[in-house]
Amino acid sequence: MTLERRRSRAGSRSVRRACAAAAAALMVAGLVACTPGKTDAPSKGTQSAAPEVIGDVPGNLREFYEQEVVWESCEGDFLCATIDVPLDYDDPGKRSIELSVILSEAGGSPKGTVLVNPGGPGGSGYATVRDSLQGVTTDRLRGEYNILGFDPRGVGRSTPVDCLSDEEVDQARTQVLDPSTEAGLEEARASAAEYASACAESSGELLGFVDTESAARDLDILRAVAGDRKLNYLGFSYGTFLGATYAELFPEKVGRMVLDGGLDPAASNEEVTLGQARAFEKAIRAYVQDCQSSSNCPLKGSVDDGIQTIRDLIASVESSPLTAADGRLVTASVFISGFILPLYNDANWPALTQALSSALRGDPTTMLMLADLGAERNEDGSYESNSYEVFSAVNCLDYPMETDPVQMAADAAELEEASPTLGRFLAYGGVTCESWPYEPVSEPRPFAAEGADPIVVVGTTGDPATPYEWSQALARQLDSAVLVTWEAEGHTAYGRGNQCIADAVDDYFIDGTVPEDGLVCS
Repeated sequence: MTLERRRSRAGSRSVRRACAAAAAALMVAGLVACTPGKTDAPSKGTQSAAPEVIGDVPGNLREFYEQEVVWESCEGDFLCATIDVPLDYDDPGKRSIELSVILSEAGGSPKGTVLVNPGGPGGSGYATVRDSLQGVTTDRLRGEYNILGFDPRGVGRSTPVDCLSDEEVDQARTQVLDPSTEAGLEEARASAAEYASACAESSGELLGFVDTESAARDLDILRAVAGDRKLNYLGFSYGTFLGATYAELFPEKVGRMVLDGGLDPAASNEEVTLGQARAFEKAIRAYVQDCQSSSNCPLKGSVDDGIQTIRDLIASVESSPLTAADGRLVTASVFISGFILPLYNDANWPALTQALSSALRGDPTTMLMLADLGAERNEDGSYESNSYEVFSAVNCLDYPMETDPVQMAADAAELEEASPTLGRFLAYGGVTCESWPYEPVSEPRPFAAEGADPIVVVGTTGDPATPYEWSQALARQLDSAVLVTWEAEGHTAYGRGNQCIADAVDDYFIDGTVPEDGLVCS
Protein backbone atom coordinates (compact mmCIF):
# COMPACT_ATOMS: atom_id res chain seq x y z
CA MET A 1 0.00 0.00 0.00
CA THR A 2 1.28 3.43 -0.85
CA LEU A 3 1.83 5.90 1.96
CA GLU A 4 0.59 8.94 0.08
CA ARG A 5 -2.19 9.17 -2.22
CA ARG A 6 -3.24 8.02 1.20
CA ARG A 7 -2.56 10.78 3.66
CA SER A 8 -3.97 14.25 3.25
CA ARG A 9 -4.96 15.82 6.50
CA ALA A 10 -6.98 18.94 6.87
CA GLY A 11 -7.07 20.38 10.35
CA SER A 12 -4.31 21.25 12.80
CA ARG A 13 -1.62 22.56 10.48
CA SER A 14 1.19 21.82 12.91
CA VAL A 15 1.18 18.10 12.11
CA ARG A 16 -1.63 17.60 9.63
CA ARG A 17 -0.29 19.61 6.73
CA ALA A 18 0.55 16.09 5.62
CA CYS A 19 -0.63 15.81 2.11
CA ALA A 20 -1.94 17.65 -0.59
CA ALA A 21 -0.41 14.78 -6.34
CA ALA A 22 0.05 16.55 -12.13
CA ALA A 23 1.42 19.07 -14.70
CA ALA A 24 4.37 19.71 -17.35
CA ALA A 25 7.06 21.79 -19.17
CA LEU A 26 8.58 24.71 -21.07
CA MET A 27 6.80 28.03 -20.58
CA VAL A 28 8.67 31.32 -20.35
CA ALA A 29 7.63 33.91 -17.81
CA GLY A 30 4.80 36.15 -18.92
CA LEU A 31 1.11 36.80 -18.53
CA VAL A 32 -1.62 34.19 -18.61
CA ALA A 33 -3.41 34.60 -21.89
CA CYS A 34 -6.87 34.65 -20.36
CA THR A 35 -7.94 36.70 -17.36
CA PRO A 36 -10.19 34.71 -15.04
CA GLY A 37 -13.80 35.76 -15.01
CA LYS A 38 -15.00 37.83 -12.10
CA THR A 39 -17.34 36.22 -9.64
CA ASP A 40 -19.69 38.06 -7.34
CA ALA A 41 -19.98 36.47 -3.92
CA PRO A 42 -23.16 34.42 -3.46
CA SER A 43 -25.88 35.96 -1.36
CA LYS A 44 -26.42 34.30 1.99
CA GLY A 45 -29.59 32.29 2.30
CA THR A 46 -30.62 32.86 -1.31
CA GLN A 47 -30.34 31.02 -4.55
CA SER A 48 -27.53 31.97 -6.84
CA ALA A 49 -28.58 32.67 -10.39
CA ALA A 50 -28.32 29.75 -12.78
CA PRO A 51 -24.76 29.91 -14.15
CA GLU A 52 -23.93 30.65 -17.74
CA VAL A 53 -22.82 27.45 -19.45
CA ILE A 54 -19.47 27.97 -21.20
CA GLY A 55 -18.35 25.72 -24.01
CA ASP A 56 -19.85 22.50 -25.26
CA VAL A 57 -21.97 20.73 -22.67
CA PRO A 58 -23.98 17.65 -23.61
CA GLY A 59 -27.69 18.31 -23.33
CA ASN A 60 -28.11 15.55 -20.78
CA LEU A 61 -25.71 17.37 -18.43
CA ARG A 62 -27.19 20.85 -18.81
CA GLU A 63 -29.43 20.53 -15.76
CA PHE A 64 -26.33 19.99 -13.60
CA TYR A 65 -24.44 22.91 -15.09
CA GLU A 66 -27.44 25.22 -14.81
CA GLN A 67 -28.61 24.22 -11.33
CA GLU A 68 -29.45 26.99 -8.92
CA VAL A 69 -27.51 26.73 -5.69
CA VAL A 70 -28.71 27.78 -2.23
CA TRP A 71 -25.85 29.26 -0.17
CA GLU A 72 -26.34 29.28 3.58
CA SER A 73 -24.20 30.75 6.36
CA CYS A 74 -22.23 27.99 8.06
CA GLU A 75 -19.21 27.22 10.22
CA GLY A 76 -18.99 30.80 11.46
CA ASP A 77 -18.01 33.11 8.59
CA PHE A 78 -18.37 30.72 5.68
CA LEU A 79 -21.06 29.88 3.14
CA CYS A 80 -22.04 26.29 2.42
CA ALA A 81 -24.07 24.58 -0.27
CA THR A 82 -24.81 21.19 -1.76
CA ILE A 83 -24.17 20.60 -5.46
CA ASP A 84 -25.75 17.81 -7.51
CA VAL A 85 -23.60 15.84 -9.95
CA PRO A 86 -24.41 12.69 -11.91
CA LEU A 87 -23.31 9.38 -10.44
CA ASP A 88 -22.46 8.07 -13.92
CA TYR A 89 -21.44 10.55 -16.61
CA ASP A 90 -22.26 7.97 -19.27
CA ASP A 91 -25.84 7.81 -17.98
CA PRO A 92 -26.42 11.09 -16.10
CA GLY A 93 -30.16 10.63 -15.85
CA LYS A 94 -29.77 7.45 -13.87
CA ARG A 95 -28.98 8.94 -10.48
CA SER A 96 -27.40 12.03 -8.95
CA ILE A 97 -25.14 12.31 -5.94
CA GLU A 98 -24.25 15.30 -3.76
CA LEU A 99 -21.05 17.27 -3.26
CA SER A 100 -20.65 19.31 -0.10
CA VAL A 101 -18.90 22.66 -0.66
CA ILE A 102 -17.78 25.52 1.57
CA LEU A 103 -16.86 29.02 0.45
CA SER A 104 -14.55 31.60 1.99
CA GLU A 105 -15.44 34.99 0.51
CA ALA A 106 -12.74 37.43 -0.51
CA GLY A 107 -14.96 40.46 -0.11
CA GLY A 108 -15.11 43.39 -2.50
CA SER A 109 -14.91 42.33 -6.13
CA PRO A 110 -13.02 39.02 -6.20
CA LYS A 111 -11.15 38.01 -9.33
CA GLY A 112 -12.87 34.65 -9.24
CA THR A 113 -12.94 31.46 -7.24
CA VAL A 114 -10.06 29.09 -6.52
CA LEU A 115 -11.07 25.48 -5.90
CA VAL A 116 -8.81 23.71 -3.37
CA ASN A 117 -8.11 20.00 -3.04
CA PRO A 118 -5.75 18.91 -0.22
CA GLY A 119 -4.93 15.44 -1.58
CA GLY A 120 -5.64 11.90 -0.58
CA PRO A 121 -7.53 10.39 -2.27
CA GLY A 122 -9.96 10.94 0.54
CA GLY A 123 -8.86 14.35 1.79
CA SER A 124 -11.63 16.78 2.69
CA GLY A 125 -11.46 20.15 0.98
CA TYR A 126 -14.38 21.19 3.16
CA ALA A 127 -12.38 20.59 6.33
CA THR A 128 -9.30 22.20 4.80
CA VAL A 129 -11.10 25.48 4.13
CA ARG A 130 -12.93 25.40 7.46
CA ASP A 131 -9.96 24.49 9.65
CA SER A 132 -6.71 25.16 7.80
CA LEU A 133 -7.28 27.88 5.24
CA GLN A 134 -4.49 30.05 6.63
CA GLY A 135 -2.14 27.07 6.47
CA VAL A 136 -2.67 26.31 2.79
CA THR A 137 -3.18 29.82 1.35
CA THR A 138 -1.80 33.30 1.95
CA ASP A 139 -3.62 36.42 3.12
CA ARG A 140 -2.88 37.92 -0.26
CA LEU A 141 -4.59 35.14 -2.20
CA ARG A 142 -7.60 35.09 0.13
CA GLY A 143 -7.99 38.82 -0.31
CA GLU A 144 -8.30 38.52 -4.09
CA TYR A 145 -10.18 35.25 -4.63
CA ASN A 146 -13.07 33.39 -3.12
CA ILE A 147 -11.73 30.02 -1.93
CA LEU A 148 -13.98 27.00 -2.47
CA GLY A 149 -13.39 23.78 -0.58
CA PHE A 150 -15.25 20.61 -1.50
CA ASP A 151 -15.45 16.99 -0.53
CA PRO A 152 -14.97 14.97 -3.74
CA ARG A 153 -17.45 12.26 -4.61
CA GLY A 154 -17.35 9.50 -2.02
CA VAL A 155 -15.65 11.68 0.59
CA GLY A 156 -16.93 12.86 3.96
CA ARG A 157 -19.90 15.21 3.76
CA SER A 158 -20.55 14.45 0.10
CA THR A 159 -22.36 11.23 -0.83
CA PRO A 160 -19.90 8.98 1.00
CA VAL A 161 -18.26 5.64 0.51
CA ASP A 162 -19.00 3.58 3.60
CA CYS A 163 -17.41 0.25 4.43
CA LEU A 164 -16.67 -0.13 8.14
CA SER A 165 -17.92 1.03 11.50
CA ASP A 166 -15.56 3.09 13.64
CA GLU A 167 -14.79 0.02 15.71
CA GLU A 168 -14.02 -1.96 12.57
CA VAL A 169 -11.70 0.79 11.33
CA ASP A 170 -9.85 0.52 14.65
CA GLN A 171 -9.47 -3.21 14.09
CA ALA A 172 -8.34 -2.78 10.49
CA ARG A 173 -5.71 -0.22 11.47
CA THR A 174 -4.17 -2.59 14.02
CA GLN A 175 -4.19 -5.65 11.77
CA VAL A 176 -0.76 -7.05 10.94
CA LEU A 177 -0.40 -9.69 8.25
CA ASP A 178 2.64 -11.22 6.57
CA PRO A 179 1.79 -11.88 2.90
CA SER A 180 5.37 -12.99 2.24
CA THR A 181 4.38 -16.46 3.49
CA GLU A 182 1.85 -18.68 1.74
CA ALA A 183 -0.38 -18.80 4.81
CA GLY A 184 -0.06 -15.05 5.35
CA LEU A 185 -0.95 -14.30 1.73
CA GLU A 186 -4.09 -16.42 1.97
CA GLU A 187 -5.03 -14.65 5.21
CA ALA A 188 -4.47 -11.28 3.55
CA ARG A 189 -6.60 -12.27 0.57
CA ALA A 190 -9.41 -13.46 2.82
CA SER A 191 -9.30 -10.22 4.80
CA ALA A 192 -9.31 -8.14 1.59
CA ALA A 193 -12.26 -10.10 0.20
CA GLU A 194 -14.21 -9.57 3.40
CA TYR A 195 -13.44 -5.85 3.28
CA ALA A 196 -14.47 -5.56 -0.38
CA SER A 197 -17.73 -7.34 0.38
CA ALA A 198 -18.47 -4.95 3.25
CA CYS A 199 -17.79 -1.95 1.00
CA ALA A 200 -20.05 -3.30 -1.72
CA GLU A 201 -22.86 -3.99 0.73
CA SER A 202 -22.71 -0.57 2.41
CA SER A 203 -21.83 1.67 -0.54
CA GLY A 204 -23.62 -0.02 -3.43
CA GLU A 205 -23.05 1.22 -6.96
CA LEU A 206 -21.34 4.42 -5.75
CA LEU A 207 -18.27 2.24 -5.26
CA GLY A 208 -17.90 1.92 -9.02
CA PHE A 209 -17.97 5.68 -9.69
CA VAL A 210 -15.45 7.30 -7.35
CA ASP A 211 -12.64 7.20 -9.90
CA THR A 212 -10.52 10.30 -10.46
CA GLU A 213 -11.85 10.98 -13.96
CA SER A 214 -15.41 11.18 -12.65
CA ALA A 215 -14.22 13.48 -9.85
CA ALA A 216 -12.48 15.67 -12.43
CA ARG A 217 -15.71 15.98 -14.41
CA ASP A 218 -17.33 17.12 -11.17
CA LEU A 219 -14.79 19.94 -11.05
CA ASP A 220 -16.22 21.38 -14.23
CA ILE A 221 -19.69 21.53 -12.73
CA LEU A 222 -18.25 23.18 -9.62
CA ARG A 223 -16.48 25.69 -11.86
CA ALA A 224 -19.76 26.49 -13.59
CA VAL A 225 -21.83 26.93 -10.44
CA ALA A 226 -19.05 29.10 -8.97
CA GLY A 227 -19.56 31.40 -11.95
CA ASP A 228 -16.11 31.14 -13.53
CA ARG A 229 -15.51 30.75 -17.26
CA LYS A 230 -12.30 28.84 -16.53
CA LEU A 231 -11.23 26.68 -13.60
CA ASN A 232 -8.86 28.27 -11.09
CA TYR A 233 -7.47 25.45 -9.01
CA LEU A 234 -4.98 24.73 -6.23
CA GLY A 235 -4.26 21.03 -5.76
CA PHE A 236 -1.83 19.35 -3.38
CA SER A 237 -0.41 15.84 -3.74
CA TYR A 238 -3.18 13.55 -5.10
CA GLY A 239 -4.97 16.84 -5.80
CA THR A 240 -2.39 17.41 -8.54
CA PHE A 241 -3.50 14.19 -10.22
CA LEU A 242 -7.11 15.34 -9.96
CA GLY A 243 -6.21 18.73 -11.43
CA ALA A 244 -4.10 17.25 -14.22
CA THR A 245 -6.93 14.89 -15.11
CA TYR A 246 -9.20 17.92 -15.43
CA ALA A 247 -6.64 19.65 -17.63
CA GLU A 248 -6.44 16.57 -19.86
CA LEU A 249 -10.23 16.42 -20.16
CA PHE A 250 -10.93 20.16 -20.47
CA PRO A 251 -7.72 21.92 -21.58
CA GLU A 252 -9.65 24.87 -22.99
CA LYS A 253 -11.24 25.48 -19.58
CA VAL A 254 -8.01 25.59 -17.56
CA GLY A 255 -7.58 29.00 -15.96
CA ARG A 256 -4.92 29.47 -13.31
CA MET A 257 -3.89 26.08 -12.00
CA VAL A 258 -1.22 25.28 -9.39
CA LEU A 259 -0.27 21.64 -8.80
CA ASP A 260 1.88 21.31 -5.68
CA GLY A 261 3.58 18.01 -4.88
CA GLY A 262 3.02 16.37 -8.25
CA LEU A 263 1.93 12.82 -8.87
CA ASP A 264 3.22 11.34 -12.13
CA PRO A 265 0.09 10.23 -14.04
CA ALA A 266 2.19 7.86 -16.17
CA ALA A 267 3.46 5.89 -13.14
CA SER A 268 1.94 2.51 -12.34
CA ASN A 269 0.79 1.66 -8.83
CA GLU A 270 3.94 -0.39 -8.36
CA GLU A 271 6.14 2.45 -9.58
CA VAL A 272 4.36 4.88 -7.25
CA THR A 273 4.96 2.58 -4.29
CA LEU A 274 8.63 2.07 -5.14
CA GLY A 275 9.16 5.81 -5.58
CA GLN A 276 7.67 6.47 -2.18
CA ALA A 277 9.78 3.77 -0.56
CA ARG A 278 12.93 5.48 -1.79
CA ALA A 279 11.70 8.95 -0.86
CA PHE A 280 10.66 8.01 2.67
CA GLU A 281 13.98 6.28 3.29
CA LYS A 282 15.70 9.47 2.16
CA ALA A 283 13.46 11.50 4.50
CA ILE A 284 14.27 9.20 7.42
CA ARG A 285 17.98 9.77 6.84
CA ALA A 286 17.46 13.55 6.72
CA TYR A 287 15.42 13.40 9.94
CA VAL A 288 18.00 11.31 11.81
CA GLN A 289 20.82 13.61 10.75
CA ASP A 290 18.85 16.60 12.02
CA CYS A 291 17.84 14.82 15.22
CA GLN A 292 21.45 13.99 16.09
CA SER A 293 22.33 17.68 16.07
CA SER A 294 20.19 18.02 19.20
CA SER A 295 21.20 16.96 22.68
CA ASN A 296 17.85 15.28 23.36
CA CYS A 297 18.01 12.92 20.37
CA PRO A 298 17.65 9.26 21.42
CA LEU A 299 19.34 8.04 18.22
CA LYS A 300 23.01 7.76 19.14
CA GLY A 301 26.13 7.12 17.10
CA SER A 302 26.37 7.70 13.37
CA VAL A 303 23.40 8.44 11.10
CA ASP A 304 23.42 4.79 10.06
CA ASP A 305 23.43 3.78 13.73
CA GLY A 306 20.44 6.04 14.38
CA ILE A 307 18.49 4.57 11.46
CA GLN A 308 19.28 1.07 12.70
CA THR A 309 17.90 2.00 16.13
CA ILE A 310 14.61 2.92 14.44
CA ARG A 311 14.58 -0.35 12.47
CA ASP A 312 15.28 -2.37 15.61
CA LEU A 313 12.47 -0.56 17.43
CA ILE A 314 10.00 -1.30 14.63
CA ALA A 315 11.06 -4.97 14.60
CA SER A 316 10.56 -5.11 18.36
CA VAL A 317 7.02 -3.73 18.03
CA GLU A 318 6.34 -6.27 15.27
CA SER A 319 7.23 -9.15 17.57
CA SER A 320 5.82 -7.64 20.78
CA PRO A 321 3.17 -4.90 20.33
CA LEU A 322 3.17 -2.17 22.95
CA THR A 323 0.32 -0.91 25.10
CA ALA A 324 -0.46 2.82 25.24
CA ALA A 325 -1.60 4.74 28.31
CA ASP A 326 -5.25 4.34 27.33
CA GLY A 327 -4.88 0.56 27.17
CA ARG A 328 -4.97 0.32 23.37
CA LEU A 329 -2.58 -2.04 21.65
CA VAL A 330 -0.03 -0.43 19.34
CA THR A 331 0.88 -2.93 16.66
CA ALA A 332 3.52 -2.40 13.97
CA SER A 333 0.93 -1.06 11.49
CA VAL A 334 -0.24 1.60 13.93
CA PHE A 335 3.33 2.41 14.94
CA ILE A 336 4.36 2.92 11.30
CA SER A 337 1.37 5.20 10.70
CA GLY A 338 2.43 7.39 13.60
CA PHE A 339 6.08 7.30 12.58
CA ILE A 340 5.55 8.53 9.02
CA LEU A 341 3.17 11.41 9.79
CA PRO A 342 5.79 13.90 11.11
CA LEU A 343 8.01 13.13 8.13
CA TYR A 344 5.57 15.12 5.98
CA ASN A 345 6.73 18.38 7.54
CA ASP A 346 10.19 18.98 9.01
CA ALA A 347 8.63 21.47 11.43
CA ASN A 348 7.12 18.40 13.11
CA TRP A 349 10.33 16.41 13.46
CA PRO A 350 10.56 17.31 17.18
CA ALA A 351 7.24 15.52 17.68
CA LEU A 352 8.76 12.41 16.09
CA THR A 353 11.79 12.68 18.37
CA GLN A 354 9.49 12.82 21.39
CA ALA A 355 7.49 9.83 20.15
CA LEU A 356 10.60 7.76 19.48
CA SER A 357 12.14 8.66 22.83
CA SER A 358 9.03 7.45 24.65
CA ALA A 359 8.67 4.32 22.52
CA LEU A 360 12.29 3.34 23.19
CA ARG A 361 11.37 3.44 26.87
CA GLY A 362 8.39 1.18 26.17
CA ASP A 363 5.68 3.85 26.01
CA PRO A 364 3.97 4.14 22.57
CA THR A 365 1.38 6.72 23.69
CA THR A 366 2.79 9.64 21.71
CA MET A 367 3.25 7.48 18.61
CA LEU A 368 -0.37 6.35 18.92
CA MET A 369 -1.46 9.98 19.21
CA LEU A 370 0.34 10.75 15.94
CA ALA A 371 -1.25 7.72 14.26
CA ASP A 372 -4.70 8.78 15.45
CA LEU A 373 -4.08 12.32 14.24
CA GLY A 374 -3.21 11.03 10.79
CA ALA A 375 -6.28 8.80 10.75
CA GLU A 376 -8.48 11.63 12.10
CA ARG A 377 -9.60 9.55 15.05
CA ASN A 378 -11.20 11.42 17.94
CA GLU A 379 -10.61 10.59 21.60
CA ASP A 380 -14.06 9.00 21.83
CA GLY A 381 -13.17 6.51 19.09
CA SER A 382 -15.12 8.18 16.31
CA TYR A 383 -13.50 9.20 13.03
CA GLU A 384 -13.74 12.64 11.46
CA SER A 385 -13.60 11.28 7.92
CA ASN A 386 -13.92 8.19 5.79
CA SER A 387 -10.48 8.63 4.19
CA TYR A 388 -9.51 5.06 5.12
CA GLU A 389 -12.28 3.65 2.91
CA VAL A 390 -11.97 6.22 0.13
CA PHE A 391 -8.30 5.52 -0.39
CA SER A 392 -8.94 1.93 -1.41
CA ALA A 393 -12.08 2.73 -3.37
CA VAL A 394 -10.39 5.31 -5.60
CA ASN A 395 -7.11 3.47 -6.09
CA CYS A 396 -8.82 0.22 -7.06
CA LEU A 397 -10.59 2.09 -9.88
CA ASP A 398 -7.64 4.25 -10.94
CA TYR A 399 -4.90 1.61 -11.06
CA PRO A 400 -4.63 -1.93 -12.40
CA MET A 401 -2.87 -3.77 -9.59
CA GLU A 402 -0.28 -6.53 -9.72
CA THR A 403 -1.76 -9.62 -8.03
CA ASP A 404 0.49 -12.44 -9.25
CA PRO A 405 2.17 -13.91 -6.13
CA VAL A 406 5.53 -14.41 -7.82
CA GLN A 407 5.66 -10.85 -9.14
CA MET A 408 4.41 -9.41 -5.84
CA ALA A 409 7.21 -11.25 -4.04
CA ALA A 410 9.76 -9.82 -6.50
CA ASP A 411 8.31 -6.34 -6.02
CA ALA A 412 8.47 -6.82 -2.24
CA ALA A 413 12.19 -7.61 -2.43
CA GLU A 414 12.77 -4.47 -4.50
CA LEU A 415 10.80 -2.38 -2.00
CA GLU A 416 12.82 -3.71 0.93
CA GLU A 417 16.05 -2.96 -0.89
CA ALA A 418 14.84 0.60 -1.62
CA SER A 419 13.70 1.12 1.97
CA PRO A 420 15.00 -1.34 4.56
CA THR A 421 13.03 0.63 7.16
CA LEU A 422 9.58 0.71 5.56
CA GLY A 423 9.70 -1.32 2.34
CA ARG A 424 8.13 -4.51 3.65
CA PHE A 425 5.14 -2.57 4.96
CA LEU A 426 4.42 -1.25 1.47
CA ALA A 427 4.47 -4.62 -0.29
CA TYR A 428 1.58 -6.73 -1.60
CA GLY A 429 -0.73 -3.73 -2.03
CA GLY A 430 -2.41 -5.38 -5.01
CA VAL A 431 -4.13 -7.84 -2.69
CA THR A 432 -6.44 -5.04 -1.54
CA CYS A 433 -8.02 -4.71 -4.99
CA GLU A 434 -7.91 -8.36 -6.03
CA SER A 435 -11.46 -8.98 -4.78
CA TRP A 436 -12.79 -5.49 -5.49
CA PRO A 437 -16.31 -5.62 -6.97
CA TYR A 438 -15.43 -3.17 -9.77
CA GLU A 439 -12.66 -3.35 -12.35
CA PRO A 440 -10.22 -0.45 -12.90
CA VAL A 441 -11.61 2.16 -15.29
CA SER A 442 -8.31 3.75 -16.33
CA GLU A 443 -4.61 3.04 -16.75
CA PRO A 444 -1.59 5.24 -16.00
CA ARG A 445 -0.59 7.35 -18.97
CA PRO A 446 1.17 10.65 -19.61
CA PHE A 447 -1.02 13.76 -19.72
CA ALA A 448 -0.36 16.59 -22.17
CA ALA A 449 -3.43 18.85 -21.81
CA GLU A 450 -2.67 20.42 -25.19
CA GLY A 451 -4.07 23.93 -25.51
CA ALA A 452 -4.30 24.63 -21.77
CA ASP A 453 -3.25 28.00 -20.37
CA PRO A 454 0.03 27.91 -18.40
CA ILE A 455 0.01 25.51 -15.44
CA VAL A 456 2.39 25.88 -12.49
CA VAL A 457 3.85 22.69 -11.01
CA VAL A 458 5.59 23.00 -7.65
CA GLY A 459 7.96 20.33 -6.36
CA THR A 460 9.88 20.00 -3.08
CA THR A 461 13.27 18.31 -3.32
CA GLY A 462 12.92 16.42 -0.02
CA ASP A 463 9.26 15.44 -0.44
CA PRO A 464 8.77 11.93 1.01
CA ALA A 465 5.22 11.33 -0.22
CA THR A 466 5.30 12.73 -3.75
CA PRO A 467 8.98 12.51 -4.69
CA TYR A 468 10.43 15.51 -6.49
CA GLU A 469 11.03 13.40 -9.59
CA TRP A 470 7.26 13.08 -10.01
CA SER A 471 6.85 16.85 -10.20
CA GLN A 472 9.63 16.94 -12.78
CA ALA A 473 7.90 14.21 -14.79
CA LEU A 474 4.56 15.98 -14.54
CA ALA A 475 6.06 19.25 -15.71
CA ARG A 476 7.67 17.53 -18.70
CA GLN A 477 4.40 15.91 -19.73
CA LEU A 478 2.01 18.86 -19.62
CA ASP A 479 2.52 21.02 -22.67
CA SER A 480 1.98 24.35 -20.93
CA ALA A 481 3.55 23.66 -17.53
CA VAL A 482 6.40 25.40 -15.75
CA LEU A 483 8.25 23.87 -12.81
CA VAL A 484 8.97 25.73 -9.58
CA THR A 485 11.31 23.98 -7.13
CA TRP A 486 11.57 24.42 -3.37
CA GLU A 487 14.82 23.09 -1.92
CA ALA A 488 13.53 21.81 1.40
CA GLU A 489 12.35 18.78 3.35
CA GLY A 490 8.73 17.77 3.72
CA HIS A 491 5.60 17.37 1.63
CA THR A 492 4.42 20.18 -0.69
CA ALA A 493 5.47 23.82 -0.56
CA TYR A 494 2.81 26.53 -0.87
CA GLY A 495 1.43 27.55 2.51
CA ARG A 496 4.48 26.29 4.40
CA GLY A 497 7.31 27.36 2.10
CA ASN A 498 9.30 30.57 1.98
CA GLN A 499 8.41 33.96 0.49
CA CYS A 500 9.84 32.95 -2.86
CA ILE A 501 7.26 30.15 -3.17
CA ALA A 502 4.44 32.35 -1.89
CA ASP A 503 5.25 35.13 -4.34
CA ALA A 504 5.57 32.76 -7.30
CA VAL A 505 2.13 31.26 -6.65
CA ASP A 506 0.37 34.48 -5.63
CA ASP A 507 1.77 36.53 -8.53
CA TYR A 508 0.53 33.85 -10.90
CA PHE A 509 -2.98 33.64 -9.44
CA ILE A 510 -3.46 37.37 -8.85
CA ASP A 511 -1.52 39.11 -11.60
CA GLY A 512 -1.24 36.32 -14.15
CA THR A 513 2.56 36.37 -14.01
CA VAL A 514 3.79 32.90 -14.91
CA PRO A 515 6.94 31.96 -12.97
CA GLU A 516 10.10 31.36 -14.94
CA ASP A 517 10.33 27.69 -15.84
CA GLY A 518 13.01 26.18 -13.59
CA LEU A 519 12.67 28.78 -10.82
CA VAL A 520 14.41 27.46 -7.68
CA CYS A 521 13.45 28.72 -4.21
CA SER A 522 15.85 27.85 -1.40
